[in-house]
Amino acid sequence: MRSWLVALLAALALTGGGLAWPGPARADIVVNVDQGATQPLPIAIPVFPGAPVAGQLREVIAADLARSGLFRPLDPATFPAAPLDVSTQPAFDPWKAISAQALVDGRITLDAGGRLKADFRLWDVYAGDQLYAQQFSASPEAWRRVAHKIADAIYEKLTGQPGYFDTRIVFVAESGARGRRVRRLAIMDQDGANPTYLTDGSYGAYFPHFSANSQEVTYMALRSTGSTVYLLNIATGRQEALGHFPGMVFAPRFSPDGGRVALSAERDGNTDVYVMNLANHAWARLTTDPAIDTSPSFSPDGRQIVFNSDRGGSPQLYMMSADGSNVHRISFGSGRYTTPVWSPDGKLIAFTKQEGSQFHIGVMSPGGSSERLLTTSYLDEGPTWAPNSRVIMFARDTGSGSHLWTVDVSGRLLGPALYPLGASDPAWSALLP
Repeated sequence: MRSWLVALLAALALTGGGLAWPGPARADIVVNVDQGATQPLPIAIPVFPGAPVAGQLREVIAADLARSGLFRPLDPATFPAAPLDVSTQPAFDPWKAISAQALVDGRITLDAGGRLKADFRLWDVYAGDQLYAQQFSASPEAWRRVAHKIADAIYEKLTGQPGYFDTRIVFVAESGARGRRVRRLAIMDQDGANPTYLTDGSYGAYFPHFSANSQEVTYMALRSTGSTVYLLNIATGRQEALGHFPGMVFAPRFSPDGGRVALSAERDGNTDVYVMNLANHAWARLTTDPAIDTSPSFSPDGRQIVFNSDRGGSPQLYMMSADGSNVHRISFGSGRYTTPVWSPDGKLIAFTKQEGSQFHIGVMSPGGSSERLLTTSYLDEGPTWAPNSRVIMFARDTGSGSHLWTVDVSGRLLGPALYPLGASDPAWSALLP
């Protein structure tokens, strides 16, 4: 599938400002997100004048776009000396001279109430066209979110797909020696900024996942008395116990509408998939096989659940309807398949696969076809999708402890995430409101 620049309105009104910038919209720049070896698009991002955080804001925008692998922010040292004025059309020849294909310019101001406002425009340098214009408003301390939103807007207008930069990651922060590892629930921006602990480390935290609105997290707490599944409101810190289990509980995960939580629980020596209705806390058992059934993940429409089971003799991936009916196997390759998770667009299922001593993060279609392995390592596990279904984060242990890594869906862009400390069990939020 080929994605191209979506043509916009000739004049886009700025949010809250009443100002409109005219200019014809064209579709001359092509950023193909599905090509395995695409050349990153050269893009010029000068500093927006007008506020002390302008330089930092520019760096965050450039870093977001560069990490996507689809853009190559140009060196500011090569930029033309003449400053840009957001209220006038740029002179494009100097930007062509440095091979910029896209240009971002903007201005930052503080309104009478002290709120930060960022006006920005996106230009096609060679066509001389304005492609997009927008204004974002936020409190001054939220300038990083403004930068992420601008990067998301640029990404979407130049690829035709939503961005994923104004998001958060909830994960398990790990510290201490093996065998005495402290596992605390933590959260951070997708670029590793603003890491914060959500639990104190007095008990082990496992398997966090976001609700659809990214305001709540479900996770499992492990104590000597057993395991408890919690629902945690990130904004208020209020925590509600959904159930206490004498045995292990695995991978609690919300339904797309946020009204249910699916998990696997061990009861009477058997591990099955259960679903809780959050409105009345009623439990429903979905699987009854004597095998181990675990890691349920809802389809984006909530109608199906993919899960992991060893009922066929080794861990494989199975599909069932959301009421537990129509169970059928979808993975048939060699090795052991675990931790399936549906992509937000519903087109792929990511999973962990073990073959011999090697672990992989892979993807396949919901029907089980088109399997592709994206990574190979001593231990890769626990994939989670960015909200635009383009990037996967997972935990990698090379023998010295677990850390967070990312890979794009083509397998071309693989590298460590920007959180430098020990971590596992990542879960990616939706775009923030």
